[in-house]
Amino acid sequence: MLARQFTLRETKNFERVEAQGKMFQSESFGLGFFNREDSEPSRFGFIVSTKISKEAVQRNRIKRALSEAVRYEMAYLKPGHDAVFLAKGVSTKKSTDALMHEVKEALGKAGLTK
Repeated sequence: MLARQFTLRETKNFERVEAQGKMFQSESFGLGFFNREDSEPSRFGFIVSTKISKEAVQRNRIKRALSEAVRYEMAYLKPGHDAVFLAKGVSTKKSTDALMHEVKEALGKAGLTK
């Protein structure tokens, strides 16, 4: 689990990423990110719609896998960004290790790593 200081919790932050941020697409998720232009640690949010899976167990597994991947990469991330992961249907079929590898690649391609 990500520490509370590294998570997006307010709706306005999710909306700001959607409205003003940039989007990066990978096979299993979309990654929206917004540069806050401050030196605070980057914060992350995770959205897994019921369109992906009707089962909460599946949706929570995907959120936990994405969250764990981000937690693992925190030491290598630039500060001052808000990012939101939007899961796609393919993510239900991926293993946790595969999702972790994909998150690492996506963060690098999006320019969020040091």
